[in-house]
Amino acid sequence: MTFNHRRILTAAALLLAAAVSVGVTVYRAGDASAAQTTMRAADPSVIRVGSTYVSVQSWNGGIGVRQAASTAGLASATVSQVWSDTGRLGEVWAPEVHYDGGRYYVYFAAGTGAAHRMYVISSAGATGGYTAAQRMALPDDRWAIDGTMLTFNGQRYFVWSGWAGDTNIEQNLYIARMSSPTATTGARYVISQPRESWERVVGNPFINEGPEAIKDPNGQLHVVYSTNGSWSDQYCLADLRLRAGGDPTYVWDWYKSNGCHFGSNRSTIMSGWDPTLYVNGPGHHSFVLLNGDINTSPPAGSAFPLMYHGVPKGTAYSWANRYWYTGTFMWWGNITYTRANVPGATSNTGWSLKFFE
Repeated sequence: MTFNHRRILTAAALLLAAAVSVGVTVYRAGDASAAQTTMRAADPSVIRVGSTYVSVQSWNGGIGVRQAASTAGLASATVSQVWSDTGRLGEVWAPEVHYDGGRYYVYFAAGTGAAHRMYVISSAGATGGYTAAQRMALPDDRWAIDGTMLTFNGQRYFVWSGWAGDTNIEQNLYIARMSSPTATTGARYVISQPRESWERVVGNPFINEGPEAIKDPNGQLHVVYSTNGSWSDQYCLADLRLRAGGDPTYVWDWYKSNGCHFGSNRSTIMSGWDPTLYVNGPGHHSFVLLNGDINTSPPAGSAFPLMYHGVPKGTAYSWANRYWYTGTFMWWGNITYTRANVPGATSNTGWSLKFFE
């Protein structure tokens, strides 16, 4: 689950290198240089609109937006508080920014306990003029957090983490079609449940959360998500890949990586991938895409910018010690996944992702 903390800037700034966003070294683990960090915060959401980088975060009991001409400027950019919880909805978790049809949309969860639901605000400008918060009428009206919007094959979809019923046993990933950037239509469909052994190292509840979509060089849809408890250093990123020609709302068209792709514990990492060296429990990431649009997903070849939160090794693992980090990702070909939640079922081979601190 994703918890809100007051965001406190560090003095670190970002640099540009190899056409991707990286940051200055702040922490060390032994004698090795650590991963690059920007600020003390969780749940990064960063997009590029034109030549401007825009980030959102929980801030001062509401939502704050930063913008800068480069990712290097985000850490020191002024925070514009674009929404305040004047209606006392409760905890404000994991806001996410998208740009669609000339407007900025910020999706976020708010509430207390079982009352957490998804909300959306929108504006023609990144740092002001937002509408009042609108509660999203998600199908079945269950507990919901970490919502994200995507457009695939001309259809908008909303993906989020939620409960099947009214009890906090598992957080599953659900998808629904959208009729507009603020409204879903039809039913919700489960696309992932935390049923693999490497997703159940930490429970109470078992979780799949923080979904982020991207499209691979073959045009296949991926949803990369966080699993294992965010309150532990077992937190990690795994991947769902939709088969070519598959229906995003049909669970059996999704294939799941056979382990985490980005994490700090060898026991949960997929074969051929390596655990992190400098950061514990990396998760809840953001692909830094143009307009936040998966149709601008990068091709195979170079490494591309990634942001995620984690806790520096050598520091006690806690929500309060999470930082935004910048890293990179690249496509990795010819990787076999199995059908989600069905051990021993049919397999699918295609593009995967590798993440780097």
